[in-house]
Amino acid sequence: MSADPRPPDPAVRIRPAATVMLLRDGAAGPEVFVLQRVASMAFAGGMTAFPGGGVDDRDQVTPDWAGPAPDWWADRFAADSVLAAAVVTAAVRELFEETGVLLADLPPGSAATDPAVREDLRRGIVGHRTGIEALGATIRADLLRPWARWVTPPGQPRRYDTFFLAAVAPAGAEPQLLTTEAEIGRWVRPQDALDAGRKGEIALMPPTVAMLSDLAALPSATDLLQIDRRVHPASPRVISAEGESVVVRFGDHEFGALGMPVPPMTS
Repeated sequence: MSADPRPPDPAVRIRPAATVMLLRDGAAGPEVFVLQRVASMAFAGGMTAFPGGGVDDRDQVTPDWAGPAPDWWADRFAADSVLAAAVVTAAVRELFEETGVLLADLPPGSAATDPAVREDLRRGIVGHRTGIEALGATIRADLLRPWARWVTPPGQPRRYDTFFLAAVAPAGAEPQLLTTEAEIGRWVRPQDALDAGRKGEIALMPPTVAMLSDLAALPSATDLLQIDRRVHPASPRVISAEGESVVVRFGDHEFGALGMPVPPMTS
């Protein structure tokens, strides 16, 4: 198999993004919450993926913070503390936007404890009128752990420096499908999601396959809070030939797309 021959395009800006793998312990083992993106999405349309999105200017405003400090996250993510704080803030914001699950504590007596008020604040965040700090909440960085950092390889029309974070769902939290970017949201055992991809029942991109493979080895969701990972930015290398199902090599492992149509040959 040959490597991707396409040269890097210096005009394609690499944008930071945060992806949250939200876990809980189910009756048959750990479960992770996944979304099926609507087919019309410009990026990863129709794919089954985790909640998340781009880091933007709103995430530079760091709310009150509990748990490992930004410097700790900077060390674990091989990033500066400003970017690390923005990534964690974006992860909390994106998860709240898309599922309503808030990895933060509201102050006693906060108006945001009223579901109607909180929903109005959420819609303001979705509409880019404000950031997560509008809730007046304290981010619970102790509920999150760094997991991986993948940079989209050169030659792609969109490139992201994606920070993957794993999180344990707070007690009683039940995600809802609140984003227009997805049409299905559900809890699933990581291995069941991989099996569904191999059967063609869902479509999974290589990074999602890699993360699900990691999560499938966890004995319990709460165990991940005991894991201390240091991750570094790295790009997977495309090793499949043009016209073949996409396979990438990341480190010593290979991950192929599952349930996706084989890309056509270009003329």
